[in-house]
Amino acid sequence: MTGMITKDEPLEERIIRTKEIIKRLKKVFPNAQTALIHRNPLELLVATILSAQCTDVRVNKVTPILFRKYKSPKEYASADISELENEIKSTGFYHAKAKNIINCCKMLVEKYNGEVPTKIDELIKLPGVGRKTANVVLGGYFGIVSGIVIDTHVKRIAVRLGLSENADPEKIEIDLMGIVSKKNWIDFGDLLIWHGRNFCTAREPKCTDCPVSDLCPSAKLFF
Repeated sequence: MTGMITKDEPLEERIIRTKEIIKRLKKVFPNAQTALIHRNPLELLVATILSAQCTDVRVNKVTPILFRKYKSPKEYASADISELENEIKSTGFYHAKAKNIINCCKMLVEKYNGEVPTKIDELIKLPGVGRKTANVVLGGYFGIVSGIVIDTHVKRIAVRLGLSENADPEKIEIDLMGIVSKKNWIDFGDLLIWHGRNFCTAREPKCTDCPVSDLCPSAKLFF
């Protein structure tokens, strides 16, 4: 079920509604942030690559052993791809993920002196890194406002809340950046992700308990 799009809602009213959504979700999830366990930007970068089509819970079960073995881009860059594939196999799509991690870290070594870049235009040039991964790393570790993280939760909830009618993540991000104050871009992505895990789930959203159901044009579809 896709939800109801409030096409005729004036932009100003949508902005006001979004502010109230943010306000309420901050009360419910005051400590919302990425659930991927990490100690540095490289670990967050690798964990986010692994999180594609995989839960954060599963990634967090894999990364402790991985992070003990590989401590620098150079070590990932020289990794045996078969070994790395085996180590990350449970996260799914492990052939592509292992290849991307190795090639990404080769580029970090060759072009960025082993450092994770802090500009989104540079990050998205790395193999396996799109806007979502770049926004996670920049916002989650560096606190740099570069955009809004659009994962499966955010994509689903943005449509249900009538904040976007697009299916493409980049178009959804543009829609959201147009109605969310820039100072809240990092928080907004994290809040919707936590909301998606706890209330606005994919199959059976808990609309009767949802803190923003009265602000959601899709809520009545699930009652």
